[in-house]
Amino acid sequence: MHDEPCYVISIAAKLVALHPQTLRYYERLGLVVPSRSRGKVRLYSPSDIERLQRISRLVEDLGVNLAGVEVILNLTERIEQMQAEMDAMRAEMEAEIEHLRALLDERSRNLPTVRRRQLPSGRPASQPKEDES
Repeated sequence: MHDEPCYVISIAAKLVALHPQTLRYYERLGLVVPSRSRGKVRLYSPSDIERLQRISRLVEDLGVNLAGVEVILNLTERIEQMQAEMDAMRAEMEAEIEHLRALLDERSRNLPTVRRRQLPSGRPASQPKEDES
């Protein structure tokens, strides 16, 4: 639903307080890629609107030029993609750890009880002899 194209350029421009020609220019630069209807009408999705708002903030509020905007948006997308990959890997590793813990618990429950052998002195064989002074 967030990527569903639903706004024509005039509405999208009003939503982001930009001129429709500015949106066309951003499209020519590749900063935003709206969908097209069968009649080739530009249709902007809510995620396109968010992207346009980000672009507007970077340009208007921070004074970033459009080349810088492109770099920032690309890096941000890459960071978000890597974060998603790391989250997926973390979830896989946690699931594997839980699986291994369950196997370890199961095996430890199935081990036979080992009786310690005792020496003639009565102390267990694994216990070191105390220093007799």
